[in-house]
Amino acid sequence: MTRKRIQSTLIAGASALAIAVAVPAATASAAGLMTPAGSTLPQLDLRDHTVKVVIEDGYAITTIEQLFANPNGTDLEAVYSFPVPQKAAVSEFTYWIDGKPVTGEIVEKQRARKIYTEEKQAGREVAMTEQDDHKSFDIKVWPVKANADVRVRLSYIQPAKLDTGIGRFVYPLEEGTVDEQKLSFWTANETVTGKFSFDLDLKVDYPVEALRLPAHPTAAISQNPDGTWHVHMDNSAPAALPAQGTSDPAAPAQPATGQALDDEEGATAQAVTTATRLDTDVAVYWRQAANQPARVDAVTYKKDAAARGTFALTLTPGMDLQPITEGRDWVFVLDQSGSMRSKIATLAEGVTRALGKLRPDDRFRIITFNNNAYEVTTGFVPVNAETIRRFAAAVQQIQATGGTNLYAGLSMGMNALDADRTGAIVLVTDGVANVGTTENRKFFDLARQKDIRLFTAIMGNSANRPLLEPLTRLSNGTAVSVSNSDDVVGVLLNATTKVTHEALHGLKVEVKSVGGNLRIADIARDDIKTLYNGEQLVLFGHYWNAGAAQVTLAGKISGKPVNYTTTFDFPDTATRNPEVERLWAYQSIETELYKMQLLGEDADAKQSVIDTSKEFGIVSPFTSMITVREERFAELGIDRTNKQRLAVEQTARQQRASQPVKTTRVDTAKPMFSGKTQPSYSGSRSGGGGSGNLGVLGAILASIAAFFGFKTRRSA
Repeated sequence: MTRKRIQSTLIAGASALAIAVAVPAATASAAGLMTPAGSTLPQLDLRDHTVKVVIEDGYAITTIEQLFANPNGTDLEAVYSFPVPQKAAVSEFTYWIDGKPVTGEIVEKQRARKIYTEEKQAGREVAMTEQDDHKSFDIKVWPVKANADVRVRLSYIQPAKLDTGIGRFVYPLEEGTVDEQKLSFWTANETVTGKFSFDLDLKVDYPVEALRLPAHPTAAISQNPDGTWHVHMDNSAPAALPAQGTSDPAAPAQPATGQALDDEEGATAQAVTTATRLDTDVAVYWRQAANQPARVDAVTYKKDAAARGTFALTLTPGMDLQPITEGRDWVFVLDQSGSMRSKIATLAEGVTRALGKLRPDDRFRIITFNNNAYEVTTGFVPVNAETIRRFAAAVQQIQATGGTNLYAGLSMGMNALDADRTGAIVLVTDGVANVGTTENRKFFDLARQKDIRLFTAIMGNSANRPLLEPLTRLSNGTAVSVSNSDDVVGVLLNATTKVTHEALHGLKVEVKSVGGNLRIADIARDDIKTLYNGEQLVLFGHYWNAGAAQVTLAGKISGKPVNYTTTFDFPDTATRNPEVERLWAYQSIETELYKMQLLGEDADAKQSVIDTSKEFGIVSPFTSMITVREERFAELGIDRTNKQRLAVEQTARQQRASQPVKTTRVDTAKPMFSGKTQPSYSGSRSGGGGSGNLGVLGAILASIAAFFGFKTRRSA
C-alpha cells in the first residue's frame, strides 16, 4: 500500500472517529478521580479506562479496568467515584499488588473502613469499594507510589430485560449533581489521559434487527454472521504522516480508525491517544425483530446433582390487552430544584413533546416544585393546539433553583385529580427530598391514602431510587429511569404498542413441583402487582434435585380472571451460568431493602442483607469489598469465598465465549402463551447510528402514558 493510499484511508475515517470519542462536556459532575477541593496536594492521572460488556442469557456483565498514574514525587491515595448502575451487583474488585492481581472480599462496611485505615497506616497496599447509599460507588486505593501507577479492575452484573421488544443498556458516567456535600468537598477529574475504549457484545437467542447508540452516533457497530452484535469506541488516532511529496514532519495529522497501517515503503502510522472525558452516559438500544413468539426462558446453575440449584425465570407474555379509548386526566408534577440543573432542559423538552402526544379528549394540569409547590395551569385545561403552545412555552421557561420539597409537589398533584375521571400523576424528579417532609415513610403513607396511579420518570444516575421505586410500586404504577443520553426515537418505539392498552392486574405467579421430586424455594422478584403491555416479568429462586415444574401466571384484565401456565424440566446439573447465584442474591437483598424502606430498619433484615452480601460477594449499603495483600486475608480471618466464586465464573465465561449462542426458552413443548406473539415495534430504520438526545423525556412520558393500561382508577 502506498502512502497516498494510507492517507486517503485515514481521511475517510477522520470525522467519524473524532465525534465518537470526543465526549461532550456536561453540566453534571462525572465519574472520575476525586481531589479535596482547595487541596494543595498534586493530582493523580486517570491514565487508562477500558470497558467490556457482554450481554447474554438474560444478563449483562460489565468489566472496567483502570490505570491510576502518579506523576508526582509523593505517594498518593486514589479516590475514584462513579454512579451506581441500575440493579447492578458489584461482584469483583481486583487490585494489582507487586504486579499480580488480588481480588477483594466482602466484609461489613465499618470493618472494611477499619481495615483500610490500619493497612494504610502500616504502609501496606490496600483498596476498598463501598456504596454511598443510592448515589455512587466509591473506590479507594493506597498507595499510588511516586512516579508509578496502579491497575484496578471492577466488575458488576445486572439483568438485561426487553420492553416491547426494545433492549436498553446504560454505562453510567454522569454523577447527577444530587450530593451537594460531596460536590462541595471534592473536585472530580474525569479526564482519561491515556487509552479509553468501550466494547459491547450482544449475544441473544432472538433475532435483533437494529442496534443504536443515540449519544454516540458514530460508534463502530457490526453484526456477525451468527447474528450477534459488537460495539466499539476508543480514543486512538494515528500519528502524523508527512503529506505526500514532502518530508515536512509538521504536516497535519490525518486521524483514522485507530489501527496502525503499514505501506510498501515501510512507513507506519502509529496509533496515539487523545484525552477523553467520562461525563456522558453510554446508552445502547437494540430492537428485537417483530412477530417473535411469547415465551418463557429459564437460566439455571447447579454445580452437581447433590448441590442446591439457582434459577432465573423470565416471562415475556403475549396477552389479550384491549385498547382504551376514553379520555383521561394527566397531572404533571415537575421537579425544578437546583439538583435538576443538568437535567432541566431534558425535562422541558420532554414535557413539550408529551403534551403533543395527548388526545383531544384528554385534560392536563402542570405543577412544579422546589422549596414549595406551584401550579402552572389553573385547574385542568383541555388539549388543543393553543393550550399545548401556551403551556409548553411556560415549561420551557422553568429555571432549576432552590431545594426539593417533593412532598409538597406530590401532595398538590394528588389533590389535583378529579375523582370522577380516569387519571394519573406523572412525576418527574431525581427524588432528592431535602425541604419540608423528607422521611420516606411519610411518602409511602401518602401513596396509600388514595387510589392513584403514579408514573415516575427517575432523572439521572444518582437519583433517589430507594424512595421513588417503592413509592411508585405502592400505587401500582411504573417507574422509568432517564439518562441525558437516552434516545427519543428508541423510547418512542418502546411506547407505541402501550399507549391505549389494558394491563394485567392483581398479578400472581407460582412455580411448583410436578410429581414431588423437585423442591423449589426462596422465590425473589420485584414486588409488582400490575404487568403492562410489553413488560417482562423476571423472578429468581432455588431448587433441589431435578424434575418437572409448573409455572402459572394469573391475574385480571378489566376485572376478568385470566390464567397462563406451562410445564418444563429443571436440570440435575447446569454449569453454564454461575452468575445466576449473584443475581438471586441481589434480588433478595433488594427485597429486604425495600421492606426496610417501607417499615423502617430492622436488625434481622439488616443482618440478612449482610449475610447474603458476604456469601455471594456483593457490595451493598451495609457491606464493602476490601483488597489487601494475599497473605493478609488469612491473618485478618477473611475467607477467600469471593476469589473462589470468581474463578468458577471466569471459567464459565471463557467456555461461553467459545460456544455458539444457546437458546434459553423452555416452553416450546407447551407454550405458556399459546399462539401469541410478543408486543414489539419493528421499523425500517437502520441500526448503525442515529443522532440527538433531546426530547428523551417526551418519549419517556409518552411511554409512561402508554403504561396506563387500565379502564379506570377504581376498576384496577
